[in-house]
Amino acid sequence: MKKTLIAATLSACVALPTLAQETKVAIGMSGWTGFAPLTLAKEAGLFKKYGLDVSIKKIPQKDRHLAIASGDVQCAATTVETWIGWNAAGVATTQIFQLDKSYGADGMVVKPGVAKISDLKGKTVAASAPGTSPYFALAWMLKKNGMTVKDVKLVSLEPQAAANAIIAGTADLDAAMTYEPYLSSVRAKPEAGKIIATTLDYPMVMDTFGCTPKFLTENPKAAQGLADAYFDALAMIKSDPKKSFEIMGADVKQAGDAFEKSQAFLRWQDKAANQKFFAGEHAQFSKEAADLLLEIGVIKAIPDLSKLADTRFIK
Repeated sequence: MKKTLIAATLSACVALPTLAQETKVAIGMSGWTGFAPLTLAKEAGLFKKYGLDVSIKKIPQKDRHLAIASGDVQCAATTVETWIGWNAAGVATTQIFQLDKSYGADGMVVKPGVAKISDLKGKTVAASAPGTSPYFALAWMLKKNGMTVKDVKLVSLEPQAAANAIIAGTADLDAAMTYEPYLSSVRAKPEAGKIIATTLDYPMVMDTFGCTPKFLTENPKAAQGLADAYFDALAMIKSDPKKSFEIMGADVKQAGDAFEKSQAFLRWQDKAANQKFFAGEHAQFSKEAADLLLEIGVIKAIPDLSKLADTRFIK
C-alpha cells in the first residue's frame, strides 16, 4: 500500500514539470479560409506537440488590435497591410511567418448591370470598416482604376453580410467586398450578382501571423513552436487532405468537399515560400501599402517598417 502511494506521488511529481512547461497562447483570427491551417494545428494536436496550449478567438478584423492591446490575445492572423495600421495606432506587433496568398479568394461582387469598376463612381459599395482587408482591397482596386474611396458611397458590412446582401438584391447596394467562403456563394448565384474583380486581377491580399514584441521576447521557443506547428499543418493537408478539409471546413460550417473548393482560390505558404517572401517582397509591398494607407487616411503617419517582421522562426 505504502509503495503504491510513493509510486503515485513520484509519478505526479514527474508529471508536474511537463504541465508547467505548456505555454498558453491566445490567437485572434476570423473564419477566413486562409487561416484554417491554424485551426487544423489546434484540432489535430500539432500545437500541443510543441508544448503550446493554444486558444483561438474569433474576432472581427476591425477589433483584433484592440484584443491585442488589452492583452486578451498575444498573437493574431491578418493581412500584411493591417499590421502597418496597428503599429501606426500604437499597437506594437511583429509578423513571424506568412500564412497564405490570395489567388482569387478575395474580390468585388456587383449587381448585374455593372460592367467595370469605373462604373461604380457615385454608386454604393459595401465593405468592412477602414483598417480592414476588404476596405484596403477596395481602395487598392479603385486607385488602380483612377478613383478613390471618396468617389463611392460606402456602407459598412462584414464580408459574409456583404455577400448575402448582393445575393438578396438589397436595394441601393451596387457592389460589395467579400472573400472566401462567402465569395463562392455569389459565384453560385450568377443571376443575383457577379464577381467583377479578384486578387487574380489585383494581387494585394496576403496574410501573415504575428505576435506582440513582448511575447516574442519572453517566449521565443513558443513562437518557434507556433511556426513549426503551422508548417506541420500544411504537411498534414498534403498527406491526409480528406481529414484535414473536414476539420477545417467544420470550423466555418462547410462540408469537407465544399471547403476543398474554396481553398483552391488561395495558396498556403510553406517554409520555402516564407523565406522567399520575407527576402524582399514583404518589404516592397509594405512600402506601397503604407503609402496608400496614408493617402486614404487610415493612418496618420507611417510606422517604422523595418520592425514589422522577425524572420528568426522560418529559418
